[in-house]
Amino acid sequence: MDFLFQPWHWFVSGFLIALTMLILLLMGKRFGMSSNLRTFCAACGAGKASAFFRFDWKSDQWNLLVVFGAMLGGFVASHYLSAAEMPAISEATKASLSSIQVSVDNKYLPVELFSISALSDIKTIVILVIGGLSVGFGARYAGGCTSGHAISGLSNLQLPSLIAVIGFFIGGLVMVHLLFPLIF
Repeated sequence: MDFLFQPWHWFVSGFLIALTMLILLLMGKRFGMSSNLRTFCAACGAGKASAFFRFDWKSDQWNLLVVFGAMLGGFVASHYLSAAEMPAISEATKASLSSIQVSVDNKYLPVELFSISALSDIKTIVILVIGGLSVGFGARYAGGCTSGHAISGLSNLQLPSLIAVIGFFIGGLVMVHLLFPLIF
């Protein structure tokens, strides 16, 4: 059972993702996390307020299990399968975070970003609201989220997904190298 408590090699998850995509392809289904929000809203009656939510959501309810599985899997992994000690952060990353006044005391969850006290800062609230709206708008404008395009769209050889993934990558680089240092 020790193999459960250590990081797995990348090809294990890669194989499992490919197997899942093959099964979904054979079943005629598409994968994507952001589409679950639409399904959830439609199931809750949002179709009364907007035509966007008027569709046969019951045919996509299987995808809601993916969200539940992701949450349950994350909980189980973090509470029962995590190693006692998290892998160390590189010295270069520590120096880079220190240069923008972000602590490394809490490993992967700096208290400046991931704490209840951080929510008392108006700047943090504004960043969260703008970031959330940007992600939501971007996922809708791109016709899906990163998981839908990068995993499902690319495995189906869809050119729009390739263009979207390239855009996600460029956006990530701009955020990390230009905007993040300006914000923090």
